[in-house]
Amino acid sequence: MEHSNQSYISEFFLIGLTYAPDFESFIFTLFLSMYFVTVFGNILIILAVSFDSHLHTPMYFFIANLSFTDICISTTIIPKMLVNIQAQDQSISYTGCLLQVCFVLIFGGLESCLLAVMAYDRYLAIGHPLRYTVIMNPLLCVLLVLLSLLISTMNALLHSLMLLNLSFCTDQSIFHFFCELVQVIKLACSDTFINTLLIYTVTSVFAGVPLAGIIFSYIQIVSSILKISSVQGRKKAFSTCGSHLSVVCLFYGTAFGVYMSSAVSESSLKNVIFSMMYIVVPQILNPFIYSLRNREVKQAMRHLIFSVVL
Repeated sequence: MEHSNQSYISEFFLIGLTYAPDFESFIFTLFLSMYFVTVFGNILIILAVSFDSHLHTPMYFFIANLSFTDICISTTIIPKMLVNIQAQDQSISYTGCLLQVCFVLIFGGLESCLLAVMAYDRYLAIGHPLRYTVIMNPLLCVLLVLLSLLISTMNALLHSLMLLNLSFCTDQSIFHFFCELVQVIKLACSDTFINTLLIYTVTSVFAGVPLAGIIFSYIQIVSSILKISSVQGRKKAFSTCGSHLSVVCLFYGTAFGVYMSSAVSESSLKNVIFSMMYIVVPQILNPFIYSLRNREVKQAMRHLIFSVVL
């Protein structure tokens, strides 16, 4: 059997949504609406944090960066999917596919790191309130975001550069709605042992360290809250991290569902559905979680909307 070298591969075909051609119009409308809500909701969060001086604190600085990351994740995947549905063309160029893999890893990793940084921020605010403003100064906040971006970019580049060394077979069909790293590697004809090893080792460390940091921070947070004598004080302290805890559960819960489904199920359709939950659901719900559960954000967004309308 002849194998075509990667230099001759010009495109791949994303066929993850071709299972239901009769519902393409519905899928297009659904994802266009969800993408609009995701972008609009997260932009509102960013503008509210930027223009309201009461929100110029480390916690809201990280929330604004998280919203920007959510926009980037959705924009990396959904517009291309919508164009393919509308044009009845499931192709994506070889370069475009590699770039999509890289950016999904960058922004997905950045979100994981930001959630860990936000957990650390809440730990300092609750456990060390007198030293909080000194420790969490603006310079440290910026450095933590840049460090998170650097780590996630290095991880993404490592996997992307390893993809460049692979040769691909004549079958260029990706059973997904975007170029997901594992699905692209499955198309390779050359040895993928190192790529697979990197996925399980580097990704496990990269995802495990932030998650361990989040768990450690919340253990310290709970310990600090239990030391508060008044019930009202405990409720107030825990309410400051309730939204973050909800986002963490949503992000890691859907991510865990994706990888569990790919490990125990051979169904490509099920994997696509779980991946949609991971890519779309957290990004669209995060603005609602932070706005509905946070009085200051709701007030800032109301002032922003009224100022624009009036």
